[in-house]
Amino acid sequence: MFRTVLVPTDGSAGAEATIAHATELAGAYGAAVHALFVVDTGAEPIGFADDDREDFYDSSERRGREATIRITNRAEERDLQAAREIREGVPYREILAYADDHDVDVIVMGTHGRTGADRVRLGSTTERVITRADVPVLSVRLMETGEAPEPGDGGYDRLVIPTDGSDAAERAAETALDVAEKYDADVHAVYVVDSTTYDLEDAPRSIVGLLKEGGNNATEAIADMARERGLDVGTDVLRGVPAAELLEYASGVDADLVAMGTRGRAVGSGRLLGSTTARVVRRSPIPVLTVS
Repeated sequence: MFRTVLVPTDGSAGAEATIAHATELAGAYGAAVHALFVVDTGAEPIGFADDDREDFYDSSERRGREATIRITNRAEERDLQAAREIREGVPYREILAYADDHDVDVIVMGTHGRTGADRVRLGSTTERVITRADVPVLSVRLMETGEAPEPGDGGYDRLVIPTDGSDAAERAAETALDVAEKYDADVHAVYVVDSTTYDLEDAPRSIVGLLKEGGNNATEAIADMARERGLDVGTDVLRGVPAAELLEYASGVDADLVAMGTRGRAVGSGRLLGSTTARVVRRSPIPVLTVS
């Protein structure tokens, strides 16, 4: 499934964990690793003199060379094919263009956790790539300390696959199950009855029953797919605020990876990242694989 892994980098702290996840995934699939650094042409301060501008871009390019060489060196240590490139432009646009130009199958990026109020439309380069990418994106959260969890010796042993029964969730499940099969990982399919949409305390039992039935059907569909691949799988239907419940659930089963669709039933087909997915990506301490 994954023949080419793209690792965009800005050379920031915490990149080692992102590189570790990228090379782990590439090693499992025998994929090539491509490292990309984008000199952000929109980051130039106003009023730069020509000499200052040249120094600014020279410094960025040096940082880009160092960052991309670090990635290709790690890939080559695992006997993986590697390539690197430095581009100029708007980072997320160049990342998506590179992915298209080189038939990239998965993008692995770091993302910084957010605090405060959530926004509907997201701002960071990683979140823009997740929203617009036509290929899966594995986001690795970078902590303020620069530390982030790296894959264990066995790669990914436990995967959580949230579902709302949508086509996007099913596509995410297919990709996640391919990864799970590579690692012979345990699978947990989970559905959350959204308490922010339904007042479950006051709702008639028939409504609650229908919601649970829908959750059972959605998780069993994924479970059947997992069993066809010979994987161990469990299913759960929860109640509460979806993002919070999913993160707590992933922690409770000691998951290594969460895999989910970028847009659920309530979002439609536009280029908008589903609110639950957005919150999980922002807050998850473990990597999140998003599939459009």
